[in-house]
Amino acid sequence: MTTIPSSATSSLATRTLAGTQLARDIRAEVTATAAELTLGGVTPRLAVVVATDDESSAWYVRSIAKTAAKSGILCDVVDLGADATADDIRASLAALSTDPEVHGIILQTPLPPGADFEDLAASIAPEKDVDGANPLSLGRLAAGLPAYAPATAAAVLALLDHYEVPLSGRTCVVVGRSNVVGKPAAQLLLQRDATVTVCHRYTRDLDNYTRTADVLVVAVGRPGLITAQHVTGDTVVIDVGTNPTADGGLVGDVDEAAVSGLVSGLTPVPGGVGPVTTALLLKHTVHNAARS
Repeated sequence: MTTIPSSATSSLATRTLAGTQLARDIRAEVTATAAELTLGGVTPRLAVVVATDDESSAWYVRSIAKTAAKSGILCDVVDLGADATADDIRASLAALSTDPEVHGIILQTPLPPGADFEDLAASIAPEKDVDGANPLSLGRLAAGLPAYAPATAAAVLALLDHYEVPLSGRTCVVVGRSNVVGKPAAQLLLQRDATVTVCHRYTRDLDNYTRTADVLVVAVGRPGLITAQHVTGDTVVIDVGTNPTADGGLVGDVDEAAVSGLVSGLTPVPGGVGPVTTALLLKHTVHNAARS
C-alpha cells in the first residue's frame, strides 16, 4: 500500500492513485473463492439484465462477462432488446431474484423510454442486489444496516483504503448527488467518521467548498469541471467521471493537466475507479454464493 501524505503541498508531485493493482488483488481473491465454492458444488453466477442497444453499454457488459469468466464466475447476459417494456424488465428481474442458482443481479442502463430505473430496481431481491440498485439497499446503507453499496461508490472507499488515506475526522466533499455514486459515497464516508459536504449543480461558488476538502470525490459526468481553482495541495481527489471523447477515449470530471502538481493524489481516468468497480461486483457475487 502507498500512503498519501496529509501535509502535501503544491511543490510535491501528485501521486497517481491507479486502481489496476487493487482490482487485480480483488480478482485474485475472488478467483480463489470461486474455485473453492465450485469444488463444493456451488458455482457463483451473475445475471446482467440488458434492455438497450447502446454500444458503450454493450462494451461494459462484455467487459464484465469476460472478467467474470476469468474469475470462475458464470455470467448470464439477459438481453431483452431495446424495445422491452418496463413489465418485461420487471418480470425478468423478479424471476432471477427467485432463481436459487443466481447469486447476483445487475440492471444495466440506459433503459428504454418510459422505464424508470429506481422503480424497476426495486424488483431485485436485496440479497442479490450486488450493485446496490434497489432503493431498499440504499435505505439500509443510510441507516447503517448491512447492504451492498453501489459498486462504484464502494470502489471509492476501497481506493482510499488501499492508499491509506485517513478519513476519520477529515473533511470530505462529494460533488454529485446521484443514487449510484454521490449519495452512497457520502454515506460510506460518514460511516468512517468523516465530515461530509455534498455539492451539486445548484451549489454556488463550488470552489469555496472543494478547497476545504482533504478528500474530494467528483461524480457529475461533466468533463473538466474541477480545475486548479477548486483544489489545494492537501487534497486527495477521486475522479469518478467517465466522459467519452471524440477520438474514442475517456476523460474524467477533473482537468488532470490543470490540477497535476497541485493536489497530493489523483485517480486516473481510465484506470482508476473503473477496474475496482468491476472487481467489487464480482466480489459481491462470490460473497453471496458463499452464503447460499
